[in-house]
Amino acid sequence: MTSAVRTADTMDTMRKPWVYRRKGIKGWWTGWYESGKRKAKAFPNKNLAEHFRHIKYTQLNSDVFTSIVNFDWREIVEEYRRVKQVEGLKEASIYEALLTLGHFERLVGPDSSKGITQNTLDQFILDRGQEVSRNTLNKDIRNLTAFLNWAVRNRFVAPGLEIKKVRVDQKPVTALSPGEVYHLLMAVSECPTLRLRVLLAVTTGLRRGDIEAISVDDIHFDRNTIATRNRKARKAMPERPIPEEIMTELSNYVATLPDGQELLFADRFSAKRWTKIRCKAGLPDLKFHDLRKTFASLLAQRGVSTAVTQRLLEHSSPQLTNDVYTNVDPVLRQAINLLPVAEWL
Repeated sequence: MTSAVRTADTMDTMRKPWVYRRKGIKGWWTGWYESGKRKAKAFPNKNLAEHFRHIKYTQLNSDVFTSIVNFDWREIVEEYRRVKQVEGLKEASIYEALLTLGHFERLVGPDSSKGITQNTLDQFILDRGQEVSRNTLNKDIRNLTAFLNWAVRNRFVAPGLEIKKVRVDQKPVTALSPGEVYHLLMAVSECPTLRLRVLLAVTTGLRRGDIEAISVDDIHFDRNTIATRNRKARKAMPERPIPEEIMTELSNYVATLPDGQELLFADRFSAKRWTKIRCKAGLPDLKFHDLRKTFASLLAQRGVSTAVTQRLLEHSSPQLTNDVYTNVDPVLRQAINLLPVAEWL
């Protein structure tokens, strides 16, 4: 046996990864030997490097770990969070996943990985279903499924656990036609701040709370964009495109504001005034959130793809955009009208 072969065999038996730093270079590294070759991966801090070392050790010694490991629940959640960081997931996505696990702990209360059973999963679905809509419940189920798949791979829970999405009844999406938007704007013309709120809602798809949070400094008049923050999902879009006509409206409005005003709207949204306006426009059942659905529906009717609309609405899945926020009836009518019926009759 040659020296080179002996060296490779020796390296393969070295299954303990290590964490180290490189002189003169920022960051930390995890090193290990695999198939006789030395490998390394860089990380911004020591905690992530140590975490990856633990994962790599488990992978390299998978033949050693054959049984389920009972682990403290809080430590599992923290481990999962670090895994998502290593994978490069955005903080907003990690936050949504941890929010689901927080609800799971609140309703079921597992102390350790042994507490994650089919019964506790089923109980969570029943209890959580009493608190939220089926669409929100399905989002929790997606997050919990991803967590379970990871937990099974790391032997925190036994394979075979299953949670299925609940069936969601399709409800008509309440969205305004262009003509109804016009009548609404006419009805609200005597209230400039409310009119501008409506314009922003139907041209950006922003929630009312996110519109209220816009500051004057968030508006980039030179680029026709607004920096917005999704407070619900803790996401941000620093360059949200705005129609040029709306930027003109914003420019004229901002010019009337007193010096030193930070928020775009200093007055509070009045539910009483909104009720009066929607009745005046002949839309007594209209909710302000329906303007967000109007935005999505009007884009779909003009051929904008679901992927683009999903990005603008900052949704976690295209299914949510299609099923809950988009009225496709006019699109279906447009599609039918494309048939060459006149040539057949």
